[in-house]
Amino acid sequence: QVQLVESGGGLVQPGGSLRLSCAASGFTFSWFAMSWYRQAPGKERELVARITSAGDFTIYLDSVKGRFSISRDNAKSTLYLQMNSLKPEDTALYICHARNTFIRTNEYWGQGTQVTVSS
Repeated sequence: QVQLVESGGGLVQPGGSLRLSCAASGFTFSWFAMSWYRQAPGKERELVARITSAGDFTIYLDSVKGRFSISRDNAKSTLYLQMNSLKPEDTALYICHARNTFIRTNEYWGQGTQVTVSS
């Protein structure tokens, strides 16, 4: 069955770094554009970063540009998010998302990994 399993979250001090991973299985990873979303308590889910199926184009939420970097390893069916210079406002549940490049209604969501930035 399809699985998106996030890992790498945790508690970090302001200015610190974390690297999130999303291990995918049960579908052809290289056919899917991949994204990281985040949702903080009481707030709507927002797109943090997206990468194309081939990994040749990325987009970022304005507030994370220059601090976060999305990447993927199609051979390992894994998505990454390197987060540097973390701020308290980055605190949220970070969720992995996959969307089929050819069939856009074919999409999957992970359960998320919690990131808490606090001193």
